[in-house]
Amino acid sequence: MATQDVRANQKELFGHPVGLYILFFTEMWERFSYYGMRAILVLYLVSATTGGNAGLGWTGGEAIALYGWYTMLVYVASIPGGIIADKLLGQKKTVLVGGIVLVVGHGILAVEEMWAFYSGLALIIAGVGMLKPNISTMVGGLYKEGDIRRDKGFTIFYIGINLGAFLSSLIVGYVGEEIGWHWGFGLAGIAMALGLLVYLWGQKYLVNVGNLLSKAERSEGASLGNMFSKLLKSPLQLGITAVLMAGSVYYLIFESLPYGLLYIFLTLVTALMLMVYKDLTTQIMKDRYVVMILSFLLVVVFWGAFEQAGGLMNIYALDKTDRSIPFDLPLIGSEVPATWFQSLNAMFIIIFGVVIANFWAKRKLKNKEASSIFKMATGVIIMGLGFIFMAMAAKSYTPYDEKAAMYWLVLAYLLHTIGELCSSPVALSFITKLAPVKYASLMMGVYFAATGLGNKVAGVIGEFSQGEPMVVNLNATGSQMTQNLQINDSVVDQQQDFRLAGNVYEENGELKLTTREGNEPILDFIQFKDSERSNEVIETLQEENVTAEDPYHVLIDFKQGDEKKGWSGNFIVEEIQTDMEYKTFWGITIFTAIFGLLVILLLKPLKRLTHGVEDNEAELPQQENFELGDTQS
Repeated sequence: MATQDVRANQKELFGHPVGLYILFFTEMWERFSYYGMRAILVLYLVSATTGGNAGLGWTGGEAIALYGWYTMLVYVASIPGGIIADKLLGQKKTVLVGGIVLVVGHGILAVEEMWAFYSGLALIIAGVGMLKPNISTMVGGLYKEGDIRRDKGFTIFYIGINLGAFLSSLIVGYVGEEIGWHWGFGLAGIAMALGLLVYLWGQKYLVNVGNLLSKAERSEGASLGNMFSKLLKSPLQLGITAVLMAGSVYYLIFESLPYGLLYIFLTLVTALMLMVYKDLTTQIMKDRYVVMILSFLLVVVFWGAFEQAGGLMNIYALDKTDRSIPFDLPLIGSEVPATWFQSLNAMFIIIFGVVIANFWAKRKLKNKEASSIFKMATGVIIMGLGFIFMAMAAKSYTPYDEKAAMYWLVLAYLLHTIGELCSSPVALSFITKLAPVKYASLMMGVYFAATGLGNKVAGVIGEFSQGEPMVVNLNATGSQMTQNLQINDSVVDQQQDFRLAGNVYEENGELKLTTREGNEPILDFIQFKDSERSNEVIETLQEENVTAEDPYHVLIDFKQGDEKKGWSGNFIVEEIQTDMEYKTFWGITIFTAIFGLLVILLLKPLKRLTHGVEDNEAELPQQENFELGDTQS
């Protein structure tokens, strides 16, 4: 995305253009709103539908799946956001429109209706897509090419980003978790409104940055229309695209509408990538392009693991972590809110950011290996090792007996952040060095798509860790519910949603289910929607020798349908689910370690393919730029 030169006589403050501080506070409040909402979203989804702070009562798998779609679309929306800025409005006006849309989106989320929930998420996706990629580019536009203050300017800007992210998890997290989820959503909207007001007030300091380019400048670069037109004249590329598109359309019609649309999108991206490779004129450009593709894979793998933070790890903090402390704190008492763990990443970035950046810079000055692809691979490995601590947390958790200690989460977030500081700051910079000049903007769009795909992969992994839902229906009269199932009279009379906890074991090849407190048999009142699933449970219980003396534990969140014709819920055996989470954490660790090590083993040939793109970089940078869970810099 192009930027325009600025006038030499722009007003300055503390040695930088005043516009920098306008963008600093705008982005700080925008990140405050985004990460605040991100901290409470999944917890709101999984919270029970009854009680003082009711949520939607979704299962962990359902919540993580939505989180994956949401975070993916936030990144993918940066592509049309950049196009709108480049071709229609300019960056400055696009940021303004994005801010307005964000305020409306967060405001609608404060309304306790399902239409408001989905509408609010859609507006936030659109708003972030317009604001995020363009405001970062505007920071660079404040400085003339070669201005030595530019790196410091970005450092100041990123302080605002991480300060907003850190404070939001504490403040919005507390309000949402302790006072009300929709109050938290509303507070995020107020923060975004503050950022928008700052941006509007500071327009006089942004006169010469982010304006719409001239028609000639807008016509520069690759044309998507021309590329797809050339695709029709390229038999090999067209054949590959046709096969992928046929599979995507089949999936769209017969399997899943959302995934079918995703596969169609990925097919179109693949077609563009094939056409770019065909258009490259020199072997050097083609070699660098191959390394860039591998870099995209590193980005997908990294974020596919890292983004468990807002989903699976967030739920773990809520349900399976002992958050009690031996003293009382003002407002929160003796239990740390689960959302506060989301602030650890930003806090560790602030603490260790300069240390990690200087470590790599000094390594390079000593002529030790410090190439971008080595940093990215190392970051993937270190981040993956953080899941060892999550595996230890899962191992130490015993339902209704012992929860995991908080330090497991803290250590996991620490390694995740160190991994991020190794990988994230250099990823986009490295890709822009490798990308052909003609296709630089297009490759930035593909980079955002890769980041979004990584977020979606994170959702798929998190959803898998929760197991396939086993749906059961409740077949009990009101008196049976109160007497046999020990359900409160008011829940039955008002047909409210409720949670049933029980013990489960296998006896003589049959499934046995009893209440947790009185050991009253209750299986007669529960019917599996798919009888085969109950047989799967019996087989698992037999394999693990689960008996009446040492039973497993079941949770069923029963909910009434919209027509109030009866209760149904998901049958979750906690020990089985925890074991799946344990295996998932180890699986992430092993895969990221193998993938990262494989890249390092191939480092020499990969560096040869870059043809010395980084060989002349020897200066010690003042500061590398990085952001919490976000690479759109």
